[in-house]
Amino acid sequence: MQVQRVVLNSRPGKNGEPSPKNFRLERISLTPDLEDGQVLVRTLYLSVDPYMRCRMNEDTGADYLTPWELSECLDGGGVGVVEGSRCSALTGGDVVTSFNWPWQTHAVMIGDGLQKVDLQMVDGHLSYFLGAVGITGLTALLGVREKGYVTKGANQTMVVSGAAGACGSLAGQIGRLDGCVRVVGICGSDEKCKALVEDLGFSAAVNYRSEDISARLQDICPDGVDVYFDNVGGAVSEAVIEQMNKGGHVILCGQISQYNKDVPYPPPLSDKTQEILQSRSIIRERFMVLSYMSKAEASLFELSQLIKSAQIKVLETVVNGIENMGVAFCSMMRGGNIGKQIVKISD
Repeated sequence: MQVQRVVLNSRPGKNGEPSPKNFRLERISLTPDLEDGQVLVRTLYLSVDPYMRCRMNEDTGADYLTPWELSECLDGGGVGVVEGSRCSALTGGDVVTSFNWPWQTHAVMIGDGLQKVDLQMVDGHLSYFLGAVGITGLTALLGVREKGYVTKGANQTMVVSGAAGACGSLAGQIGRLDGCVRVVGICGSDEKCKALVEDLGFSAAVNYRSEDISARLQDICPDGVDVYFDNVGGAVSEAVIEQMNKGGHVILCGQISQYNKDVPYPPPLSDKTQEILQSRSIIRERFMVLSYMSKAEASLFELSQLIKSAQIKVLETVVNGIENMGVAFCSMMRGGNIGKQIVKISD
């Protein structure tokens, strides 16, 4: 069987922006003779995510992330269908998902490493298992719940950076549903600002590329900021923290603005911002969803119900073809996506 796969062609360097040239498409022969416990899967959808930028470095900077190896097949979140099985738990036609799905059109995988999914959870939108009803949705829901300290009736204001991305677009909606009276998104285009307010129910949105963040936040958050869901770091985050109230909470989820730089994670803050955090007793906590997987099953069910009842809306940017994995990844890193960036591999 001839299959296509994507390998790491070169590393961008710790201080470099990734390029589609860092990725290479190869054609290989796959022998579908299965051993006990193995399954043959056809890939339906693959995910590209900001954390993958760290995996492009020889040293990822995170003990839970292994680096991608040069000329080796890349991997990440994937969804596919079983086409052959010698695993007792899986049969042909089952839809399965994994965090470590190879970037291949077909693959032979260990059945025990795959999770069979319930199609009713997503009403047929199988790509949602990589986003809103997957690890991205869990990150948004549990990040807000575990580190945001949102309280109904407390008149809280939440700000979300990277708000039009996969995680931020969900986190803002969850903050609103959980009781924040005002939810403000920060993103990088007028089109994204419009989507946040008109489609997702954000109270307001700020275009950090064309607007003065500090001035806009003072205007639209007259009572200050109580909860900050931080996906980007850098100057955007320092501007938000400056507007935060005493006893506020920063949910440190991601720092995409810093991933092309050789800095530790989480990146250091300026002395001024450190002083604000200290003097106002603002708690800035790193959030890692993998530490809360005991709550995954119940949380995924809740996300499914919220989406089915249209209380949460899901946005996606879908690119077709395994040959476009590198293009989709680099576009996502530059903010070219609205909602979750997905690559459709087959029907």
